[in-house]
Amino acid sequence: MFRGVTHLNLDAKGRMAFPSRYRDRLMGLCDGEVVATIDYESPCLMLYPLPDWEVLERDLVKLPSLNPQARRLQRLLIGHAHDLQLDGSGRVLLPQPLRDYANLDKKIVLVGQVHRFELWDAEAWEQARTDWLDEARQDGVPDELGSLTL
Repeated sequence: MFRGVTHLNLDAKGRMAFPSRYRDRLMGLCDGEVVATIDYESPCLMLYPLPDWEVLERDLVKLPSLNPQARRLQRLLIGHAHDLQLDGSGRVLLPQPLRDYANLDKKIVLVGQVHRFELWDAEAWEQARTDWLDEARQDGVPDELGSLTL
């Protein structure tokens, strides 16, 4: 559904315009309602169409509340979640706390991940991508991926 890497700019108010190739899909899928939250493992944001977020949120709420790891995940993902709405120009206003978490300034990168997007600071994305490529070259292919045909 959502794939590809797109370099974008945040405007002075902290708004990001979704590329036109995603706008119609987002409007049809969720009337332009998107949920943004943090990625607890990487310095980026995750943006979900509302229906996909609701499925994830239901699964998160079902986790055992006495499990410290589950509570941590709930606090981080649900606690940082913000409802966003595409405006008439296909833009969303990213709340300042989320922009601060991901160090989003002017140059950003939107990365399609099938059912969601990741939103990165452009420099952080370039560094992470370089690191991942270096790790992949050094580590080789994990056994779980051995049967995958590219």
